[in-house]
Amino acid sequence: MPAPLMQIETDAVVPAQADVVVIGGGIVGTCAAYYLAKRGVSVVLLEKGRIGAEQSSRNWGWCRQQNRDARELPISTRSLDLWDDLSAEIGMDPGFRRCGLLYLSNDEAEIAGWARWRDFAKGEGVVTHMLSAAEASERGHASGRKWAGGVFSPTDGTADPSRAAPVIALGIEKLGGRVVQNCAARGLELEAGAVSGVVTERGLIRTRTVVMAGGAWASSFVRQMGLRFPQASVRSSILSVAPGAELPDAVHTKYISITRRGDGGHTLAVSGAARVDVTPQQVRFWGKFLPMFFKRRKSLAPGGVQGWQSGHETLSRWALDRETPMERMRILDPRPDRSQIDLTLGRAREIFPALRDTPVAASWAGYIDSTPDGVPAIGETRIPGLMLAAGFSGHGFGIGPGAGHLIADLVTGTDPIVDPKPYHPARLDESVWGKVADF
Repeated sequence: MPAPLMQIETDAVVPAQADVVVIGGGIVGTCAAYYLAKRGVSVVLLEKGRIGAEQSSRNWGWCRQQNRDARELPISTRSLDLWDDLSAEIGMDPGFRRCGLLYLSNDEAEIAGWARWRDFAKGEGVVTHMLSAAEASERGHASGRKWAGGVFSPTDGTADPSRAAPVIALGIEKLGGRVVQNCAARGLELEAGAVSGVVTERGLIRTRTVVMAGGAWASSFVRQMGLRFPQASVRSSILSVAPGAELPDAVHTKYISITRRGDGGHTLAVSGAARVDVTPQQVRFWGKFLPMFFKRRKSLAPGGVQGWQSGHETLSRWALDRETPMERMRILDPRPDRSQIDLTLGRAREIFPALRDTPVAASWAGYIDSTPDGVPAIGETRIPGLMLAAGFSGHGFGIGPGAGHLIADLVTGTDPIVDPKPYHPARLDESVWGKVADF
């Protein structure tokens, strides 16, 4: 079933032209369009289904610095500041709160790893507190267990996945941008090898600049223009329970992770657990992803054919004057892994007794798209006017505002909010994407 999602009404008319067209109405696409509109750029955000209906509403909602890859830490920090400002800017609440994130463990090696990250983060200006056994047990008292240690990151927080992207989309419209739902972008028109327009199912939009922020669909889309973007997805299954349990706002253990939702209920998940559904694209890029899949082998399991049937990782070429895979599958809504849902609920009720009498509200699955190194690809392509922003590897929700701001910086030629070089797609295949430009 779909994850809970705020439904919004937007423009149904596709404009004849725009300065920039952003393809994909998840958190990254909506933030990119928002920060472009904020600068007075004529921008159109196209979404083939509903705003935020895929992975942007199916995640935990964590907005964290804690345990980030060094390359992602700067954009994570800047994103938290931007999250702080969105409610006042838009006049609506995307559900962001700096509630702090709590990590608990009885594994000394895991605790030592968190301590090493704390030492690194000090040099980056990030505050994180290691917890003694007594402190961890006190903060995690809802479990009724003793913990060997933990970490608390007080400046981190959560936002509401059911509201964030839709609220930001409404902010785009307030700033004069256009948001069009249920309208797939079929492909691009080129003149002299450069972008000249976007072909949609409702007609052509003349533009010189396109941002492809289509999440799990990005690789198959850019393949139509001859670009090779290594991307693979895994199917993650999580659930939510009704309000009533007294638990921390956001707590992670290796057994279970729990997040308070905007309605007072909680999202339950096992970190990293997912199914690998076979797709043509999985087969094509298997060699590039094998090291990552091997590293995660204890948490990944073989999947089925849902991904193949969904069409988001197809290797097929499609015509621009007829129905495309995006129109046949408006919203990726895979069936959750029932065994994973049962395991997650069982663990949650074992570790946090307050959940034993709390009914399940919903369960769902989503495809998390990744790059081979687990860091997003953000940057220009060898097609002038086409920028890629995809492969966020399960981190896109929290860093969405920073990524959107960075995209707007690159498109408008202003000083980037963070160094863009670590994210450039050239690191994945320089022969296809070219060398990284200096900034």
